[in-house]
Amino acid sequence: MGSTNEENGSKGGVWVLDQQLDQPMDEEAKRLRNMYQEKKFSTAILLQLAFQSLGVVYGDLGTSPLANDNGQGGTFALYSLLCRHAKLKAIPSQDRTDEELTTFGSSTFGERSFAAKTKRWLEGHAFLKSTLLILVLIGSCMVIGDGILTPAISVLSAVGGINVRHSQISNEIVVLFAVVILVLLFTMQHHGTDKVGWLFAPIVLLWFLLIGGIGMFNIWKFDSSILKAFSPLYVYRFFKKGGKDGWTSLGGIMLSITGTEALFADLSHFPVPSIQIAFTCVVFPSLLLAYSGQAAYLMKHSDNVYGAFYHSIPDSIYWPVFVVATAAAVVASQATITATFALVKQALALGCFPRVKVVHTSRKYRHQIYIPEVNWIVMVLCIAVTAGFKNQNQIGNASGTAVCIVMLVTTLLMILVMILVWHCHWILVMVFTGLSFIIEGTYFSAVLLKVNQGGWVPLVISAAFFIIMYGWHYGTVKRYEIEVHSKVSMAWILGLGPSLGLVRVPGVGLVYTELASGVPRIFSHFITNLPAIHSVVVFVCVKYLPVCTVPEEERFLVKRIGPKNFHMFRCVARYGYKDLHRKDDNFEKKLFESLFMFLRLESLMEASSDSDVSSLLDQQTRQSGDGSNNSDPYSVVDLSVASEDSIVPADSPLGSNNAVISTHQAASRVEIDEIEFLNNCKDAGVVHILGNTVVRARKNSKFWKKIAIDYLYAFLRKICRGNSFQYLELYIWFLLQKLKSRTGSW
Repeated sequence: MGSTNEENGSKGGVWVLDQQLDQPMDEEAKRLRNMYQEKKFSTAILLQLAFQSLGVVYGDLGTSPLANDNGQGGTFALYSLLCRHAKLKAIPSQDRTDEELTTFGSSTFGERSFAAKTKRWLEGHAFLKSTLLILVLIGSCMVIGDGILTPAISVLSAVGGINVRHSQISNEIVVLFAVVILVLLFTMQHHGTDKVGWLFAPIVLLWFLLIGGIGMFNIWKFDSSILKAFSPLYVYRFFKKGGKDGWTSLGGIMLSITGTEALFADLSHFPVPSIQIAFTCVVFPSLLLAYSGQAAYLMKHSDNVYGAFYHSIPDSIYWPVFVVATAAAVVASQATITATFALVKQALALGCFPRVKVVHTSRKYRHQIYIPEVNWIVMVLCIAVTAGFKNQNQIGNASGTAVCIVMLVTTLLMILVMILVWHCHWILVMVFTGLSFIIEGTYFSAVLLKVNQGGWVPLVISAAFFIIMYGWHYGTVKRYEIEVHSKVSMAWILGLGPSLGLVRVPGVGLVYTELASGVPRIFSHFITNLPAIHSVVVFVCVKYLPVCTVPEEERFLVKRIGPKNFHMFRCVARYGYKDLHRKDDNFEKKLFESLFMFLRLESLMEASSDSDVSSLLDQQTRQSGDGSNNSDPYSVVDLSVASEDSIVPADSPLGSNNAVISTHQAASRVEIDEIEFLNNCKDAGVVHILGNTVVRARKNSKFWKKIAIDYLYAFLRKICRGNSFQYLELYIWFLLQKLKSRTGSW
C-alpha cells in the first residue's frame, strides 16, 4: 500500500481525483459477462446455407476451368484474431475491459513458452507491429484487386466461347457483351447475398453437375489413364522433363485455384459447416472430374489448347452449356464481390478504411452486407480493365499475381496464429513454414515472370487502395492520440459545480466521443460557448473490437462520472466487425435500457448484498432472452416493483428483516427519484451531439506526414464525415429554444 500511495502522490492530486471520479469499467464488464452462447444452426438450416453458398462462395472456384492460359477478407479475420492474443494496437481505444467479453477468447500461456517469447517480441517492437499491419493491408488490397479482376476474366472467358464456334464474331462485340453483363451484375448487388444466393445457387449447382458430367464423359471417351496424374510421381516427372518451362507454367496454373482467397473472405457470410458441406459433396469432386476430362481430351487433340473447355463439349449440348457457363461466370464474379464487401466491413471496424455506408441486406443473417460506394468503384474499375485489355490472358496473369500474394500474406499470418493462438510446438511451426514457403514461393517466383504481361495491374490497384487504407488508419490513430492528450480534467469539471456553470435545461444530451474514459475536450468548448446544457449528459463512445460479434447482452457499458447531482454518465457501445450499428431509435432505446439498468444496480450495490445484484442480472437476462417488450420499458412502477422484489430473500421472513428492508426501501426511493428524473429528461427530448476534431501536422513534421495528414486524411474525412455539422446546428437550436422557454426571452 505504501508504494501505491507514493506512486499516486508522484502523479499529483488531479490525477488521483480523475481516477476516483472516472474509474475504468472493469466491474461493469465483468458483471455483463453472461452465459451467452454462439448461435447454433440446425441440419436443415445448414443444408439450406450450403446450397446458397454454392452461388455466393464457390462461383469463382467453379468457373476456373473456363480459363485458357496461365476473396472476412481472410487476412483481416486472422489479424483480428491475433489482436485478441497480443497487444498489436490495431484499435487505439481497446482496453482490458474488452477482454471480459465472452466472444473475445484470449488465451494465456507460460512466461517461458515459445508463444510468450513471440508475444513479447512482437509487442516490444513498434516496427514489427507496423510491418504486420502493412502486410495485412497489402493482402487485403490484393483481395480487393482480385474482386476487380475476377469479374472481368470470368465473364470474358465465358462470353469468349462464341469465338470457338463462330470465329467471324469480332473481339469488340465479345467485350461489349461482357461489359453489359458486368453492369447488370453490379446493379443487382443491392438486393443482397440472401436473394442473390437463392438466384445463383441453382445455376452453380447445375454448372458443377455439367462440368463433372462432361469430365467423366471425356475421361471415358478419350483416355481413362489420365487418372494416373493423381500420383505424386508424375509431379516429379513433369518438372524433370519440363525444366524451366515446367516451372514457368506454374504461373498459368494459378488460375485453377482462383476463388480460394475469396472463399475464406466469404466465411463471414456463411457458417463454416455449410461451406464445408458444399465443398466436400459438390465442388471438389466436380472440379477434379472437369480438369481430368479436359486433360484426357487434350491427350488426343493437342491442337485445341486454346478454348480447350469449349472444344471438349459434345456438339449436342454445346449451346446449353454455353448459356450455363455465361451465367456461372456471373456467379463467379459474385464470390469476389461479396468477399470485397466483407473485407471492407472488417477493415472499417479496425479503423483501416474510410467511413462508408454499410447496408445489411438480410433480416435473418446480419452478416450479409452491401456497400454502395465500394460496389460502384469496383464496377468502374472492372469495366475499365475489361475494355482496356480485351484479352483474358493478360487479365489472367494479373489475377494470378493477386492470388499468389494473398496466399503468401495469409501463410505469414497463419504462422503467428499457430504460435499465439493454437500454441503449437515450434518444430511443427517450422515444418509448416518450410513446406508452405517452398510451395508458395515456387508459384510466386513463376508469377513474377508475368508482371510485364498484365501482372502489374493488381499491383497498381492495390497500391492505390493501400495508400487510402494506411493513410486513414494513420490519421485515425493520430486523432485519437490528440483527443487522449487533450482530455478535460475532472477537477475543472467539479469546479464548475452541478450546474456546470450554465443553465441546465430539461433533456438528455448524448455527446459522442472517441474516448472510452475521460471527458473529451470538445465538451469544454460546448460549456464555454453555449448558454445552456442538458440536465443529463451522457458521453457515448462507439467502438469496434477485433471480434466477430458482441452479444447484445454485453453491448453497453455504463458508468457514472462525478457526483450524482452532476447527472453525467458514460456509455461505451461495443461492436464486432459483423455487427450492425445505427444511430436510430433502436440504438437510443437500448442505450436508455442500459442506463436505467445501471441506476438500479448502483442503488442495489449501495444497499444490498451481491446475491441481490445477481438476482437482478438473472432477471434482466431472462427478460432479454424471452424477448418481452413492454409498451413503456422505463416505467417507474415496474422498476420499483422489481427493485423491492429483488432485495427480499425468498427464504427470509419479512418480519425478521425490518431494518434491512427499511434500508432497501430508502435506496429504492432514491433510485425511483433518479429514474423518474431521467424519464422526465428523456421525455423532454434527446439530442445527439457530434463534435469535429481537426488534425493538422506540425510545421516541423516530415513531408510525407504533412501529405498524409493535411491532405489525404483531411480529404477522406471531408467526403466521409456526413452530416456532423447538421447535428451540431440542430443541437444549438434546441438549446436556444429551451433557454427561451425557461427565461421568456433570448
